[in-house]
Amino acid sequence: MSVSRPAAVIVLAAGEGTRMKSRQPKILHDLCGRSMLGHVLAATGHLEPERTIVVVGYGRDQVRAHLAEIAPGAETVVQADQRGTGNAVRQVAETAGIPRGTVLVTNGDHPLLRGEIFAELLAAHEAGGNAVTVLSVQVPDPHGYGRIVRDESGDFAEIVEEKETTPAQQGIHEINTGMYAFDGGLLGDVVKRIGSDNTKGEEYLTDAIAILRGDGHKVGAAIAEDWVELQGVNDRVQLAEARRMLNERLLNGWMRAGVTFVDPRTAWIDVTVTFERDAVIEPNTQLRGATHIGEGAHVGPGVVLTDTTVGAEATLVNAVADGAEIGPGASVGPYAYLRPGTRLGARAKAGTYVEMKNAVVGEGTKIPHLTYVGDAEIGSGSNIGASTVFVNYDGVAKHKTKVGDHVRVGSDTMLVGPLTIGDGAYTAAGSVITKDVPPGALGVARGQQRNIEGWVERRRSGTASADAAKRARGEDAERSEHRKD
Repeated sequence: MSVSRPAAVIVLAAGEGTRMKSRQPKILHDLCGRSMLGHVLAATGHLEPERTIVVVGYGRDQVRAHLAEIAPGAETVVQADQRGTGNAVRQVAETAGIPRGTVLVTNGDHPLLRGEIFAELLAAHEAGGNAVTVLSVQVPDPHGYGRIVRDESGDFAEIVEEKETTPAQQGIHEINTGMYAFDGGLLGDVVKRIGSDNTKGEEYLTDAIAILRGDGHKVGAAIAEDWVELQGVNDRVQLAEARRMLNERLLNGWMRAGVTFVDPRTAWIDVTVTFERDAVIEPNTQLRGATHIGEGAHVGPGVVLTDTTVGAEATLVNAVADGAEIGPGASVGPYAYLRPGTRLGARAKAGTYVEMKNAVVGEGTKIPHLTYVGDAEIGSGSNIGASTVFVNYDGVAKHKTKVGDHVRVGSDTMLVGPLTIGDGAYTAAGSVITKDVPPGALGVARGQQRNIEGWVERRRSGTASADAAKRARGEDAERSEHRKD
C-alpha cells in the first residue's frame, strides 16, 4: 500500500491515567520490552512522518526523558491542564504550529497498534479527498464509546457520544477510536473554534469534525478490520491483557518463521528479540532486550536472557544471562548466571552453579560447577575445577586473571588477581595461588597437613563423633592383634 508521507503525527500523551494507580504516567508502563508510548511511536514511525509531536502533561519530565532515549527527534508540546483532546491539539497549533498536508492524530495508550492500520487510514483519507477521516471499528460491546452515525447512503454523518445516544443509536456497534487523519491546513484553524460548553467544560476534538462538516467540508470514516488491536489501556488488568495479546502475536510470527516454542503459554519475549530458524524455546523462558537466538539453539526450560546472543546449536537450561555472548555449541547451566561482559567461546561450558562476570572463555574450555569467574580471560581447551574462585576484588579495585590454553585448575583453588597462569600449567587442588604460574608448571600453595591423634575423644568427649572414633580405634586395635597372631 502506497501512501503519502504524513506532514505530522500528533500523539496525545498528556493524561495521568489515574486508574493505573501509579507514580509514573500511564503511557510509560511497559509491555514486551517497550512502553505504551514506544509502541505507538514504532507504529507511526513506519509512515516516516516529517514531524512527530507528542503532547505531554502529567509527568512531563519523565516522558521527555523517555522520548530522548527512544525518539530523540520527537517534539513535545505541553498541555498544562488536561482539558480535552481538542485543547491538546490547540496547544500544538498555538505553540508548535500545525503544518499543511495530512496530519495524523492518535493516542499514546494503544500499544497493540500496527503501522498497517495507520497506512490504511491515510490511504482512505487520500482516496476520499476528505478534510478529516475518522478511524472507526465494529466492536462486540460499544458501551462507553462514541457511535459513528451514517446516513441512508452509508456515508459518515456524525459522532454521537454515549451519553447523548438515542435508544436506536445505542444499538450501533461502529465506534470512534479517537484516531484521525486531518487536512493540516484546516486543523490549525478549526481547533481554535472548539468550545467547552459541555458537562466537563472540556474541548473535544470530535467537535472539530462537526465544525468542518458544517463548513461544507467532506468528512469520512474508515472502518478498521481488527477491533482488538485498537483497544486502549486504562488499568493494570487491561495492561496485562494487552501484554498477553502482544506476546501471542510475537510468538505466532516467529513460529511461522521456523522457531519452536514448546509451550507458548509460558514463553515471554520482547519485540526486540530475534531468532534464527530451528531454535527451540522450552517452557518458562523469558527473552528480553536485544537478545538473539541462533539457528538450532536449545533454550530452556527456566531460562531468562537479557541482551544476550546465543550461538547456533548452543544449549541453556535453568540459566540467567545478562549482556552475555554464548558461542556456537556452548553449554550453560543448569543454575548458571552469566553477568555482563561474559563471552563463552564455541563449545565452552558454564555448568551447574557457575557465575561469571566480565569473563572471556576460549573455545572448548570447561567450567563445570560451583565456580565464580570474574574479570578473567581463559584460553581454549582448559578445565576449571569445582569450587574455584577467581578472586578479583581487593576491597578497592578489581584485578584481572589470565589463564592460558589447556590449563588444569584443581578443585577448590583460589586464583588471586592480578595473576597469569601459563599455557599447559596445572594448579594443585586446595591451593591459594597468588603468584604467576609459568607454562607447564604445577602451582602448589597450601599448608602441610598435620593430624592430631585423639583430639576428638579428648576435646569432644561424649559426642557421637567421639563414640564413633573410640569404636573405630578399638576395631583397628583388634585387627592389629589378629594380624600379630
